[in-house]
Amino acid sequence: MSNTRREFLQSGAALAVGIIGGASTTLTAQSQAVNPPVAPVAGEVKVQIPRMKFGSAEISRLILGVNPLYGFAHYNNNFSSSMREWYTQDRVCDVLHRANSFGINAFNYVNMGRAPQDLARFQTEGGKMHLIIQVTAADDAAALVQNLKPLALQRRGEEIDLAFRNGTMASEREWCKRARDLGVLVGVGTHKPEVIEMVEEQGWDIDFYAGCVYNRTRSDDEWKQILNGQLLEMSREIYIQSDPARMYKVMRQTPKTCFAFKILAAGRVADSAVAQAFRTAYASIKPHDGVYIGVFPRNKDEIKENAEIVHSILSMA
Repeated sequence: MSNTRREFLQSGAALAVGIIGGASTTLTAQSQAVNPPVAPVAGEVKVQIPRMKFGSAEISRLILGVNPLYGFAHYNNNFSSSMREWYTQDRVCDVLHRANSFGINAFNYVNMGRAPQDLARFQTEGGKMHLIIQVTAADDAAALVQNLKPLALQRRGEEIDLAFRNGTMASEREWCKRARDLGVLVGVGTHKPEVIEMVEEQGWDIDFYAGCVYNRTRSDDEWKQILNGQLLEMSREIYIQSDPARMYKVMRQTPKTCFAFKILAAGRVADSAVAQAFRTAYASIKPHDGVYIGVFPRNKDEIKENAEIVHSILSMA
């Protein structure tokens, strides 16, 4: 079985495919075919990702996602374990540096597990990333701002979607007000287009949204309706083809900055369709919007591939 994130998922997720359609040293050319570089390569000519204005900063329109770095595969426990085993601190730092080398200067960071130590090492080695921090229910937002000096705080989508389902969005609005007092950009993450519609209608004092283009936080009843009464154990990780257009629509309708994520359906999009998924994303969002993308470059240089695709799209635009 293939070891890349995308190929692994494509070979092991027949149901999902049916629904959605479809190391730290420079290596020799021979070894790169099996072990692609994840650190900057001396003398390599690299495209640079175009930038966008975000608050007082200029950030790349392609932002490094965090999930694969710490084993959040959004597939199954075996694949999550594979990611965690492969992503040593050396490799996390190498990926961050390689992303930097293509002009990716923003990171959708989450303060869990080993992440603070990895980030500190990357910064000690001279790496620079604007941090857009996903804030969980367990995080102290004030401490994050004091210790990490982020550009922005983003309330994590899991918390927001749970509050939306439970009717407790007022508490999340209060969280955003407290975050505003910390002097950073404030955003709301979600997997649900209707959350963005509600926040817009209520006029929350926030700066941006992060929207998953696939709604993976539907309730069991919602999934049963979509699946004609059937409910599978993996139902919360089904990615359906009609979802992205709904999220892209609400992103276009708000004047606020938006970041689209999971545009590749957490690796389920076929390699042959990756470029088209990027084209659809950038054609569907505003010129001052961006995309979060996670990578698992175990057997393939996904950072370079993604950077070259996005550079080509945005340069033509």
